[in-house]
Amino acid sequence: MSAAGGVPALAPALDDRRHASEEFFPAQAERIARLCHRMSEQFLRGGRLLAVGVTPAALSDVRHVAVEFVHPVIVGKRALPAIGLTAPGEVSLLAEPADIVMAFGEPDDASELAACIARARRRGCLTVSFAPLGAEWTLEPPSPLPFIRQELVETTYHVLWELVHVFFEHQGRHREQAGAASFLYPFLAEASTDPGPLIADVRESVLMKAAEVQELRERTVGDAPDRLIAAAAALEHALVDGGRVLALGNGGSATDAMDLVADLIAAGRPAIDLTADSAIITAIANDVGPEAIFARQVIAYGRAGDALVALSTSGNSPSVISALQEARRRELATVALVGYDGGRVAGEGLADHVIVTPSQHIPRIQEAQATAYHLLLETAAGEPESHGPGRAVADLQKR
Repeated sequence: MSAAGGVPALAPALDDRRHASEEFFPAQAERIARLCHRMSEQFLRGGRLLAVGVTPAALSDVRHVAVEFVHPVIVGKRALPAIGLTAPGEVSLLAEPADIVMAFGEPDDASELAACIARARRRGCLTVSFAPLGAEWTLEPPSPLPFIRQELVETTYHVLWELVHVFFEHQGRHREQAGAASFLYPFLAEASTDPGPLIADVRESVLMKAAEVQELRERTVGDAPDRLIAAAAALEHALVDGGRVLALGNGGSATDAMDLVADLIAAGRPAIDLTADSAIITAIANDVGPEAIFARQVIAYGRAGDALVALSTSGNSPSVISALQEARRRELATVALVGYDGGRVAGEGLADHVIVTPSQHIPRIQEAQATAYHLLLETAAGEPESHGPGRAVADLQKR
């Protein structure tokens, strides 16, 4: 594979994402704002978010949205009850009238998920989906390409999570009671309970966040394309020579590792998600320490010639750093996607290939990293005659 052959392909891929985002978010921004308001009402009634999917890729989004609501990374935001369900049948067992049921999946998954949505609606739940499944709120991305659709969906549920909190703060409070979001949203000081003016402001915030992530995608990928090309070549080399890809991350980054592995396996390529086995992770964390949860698995599964992909928003996570160090000792190729200024991973050169997303806003970092690892898989195809992993993954995009 030649780097020269891969770099130009990144520009049209970024253009595709820009066009899809510019088509989707302006058309849906007001509906997203109104949905934030409706979700806040459900939570205030004691409801929970029940996320559900069928395929491995969809389940990565199920886990991602759940961890964002339960473990908010924005200081001052309340934790909200959210459960990631692994099968649509669980909705029948758990859903209550005040709940929000959010379904993830492509149209091919429609039968099982549509039945799940219908049951939830009959039970009185608020229903949300990202494909035409009969939900009360359908937010379908306009692109036919699954990777781009997934990236738009991830931004959408991040925005829902971020902005639902605005409506909590708007419950008739004055400025001195407006809470941690007051400096970001001065209109929280209004005592009116009329959501109309607030919805208009939240709509503008949706558009700003969508523009922000697109700019960050372009900085992540476009500012240093050779880094992504070189990382793609390392993955291709490992897989063509019979190696495997191991992937890891913490929290939302764990679900991105889950998504990356799902994409590779769907393309018929061997990959292992080091975040998947809760028994192994909790055993290591309890008996050895949380910094060893991935390194111990690298010892167990990693072989010379394999590749490790690590995702971290900070670049400073001890468990990620320990895994990268262990992977190097065992002669695995290492690729790291990191946010902020790259942290220790970038500063100390702890991975062979480091792709930095220069931001301090965790949701936007994760969204841009999703684009980066999707393009990483696509770019690994190399020349048209290549039989590397990216060719297979790219073929999935055309289905």
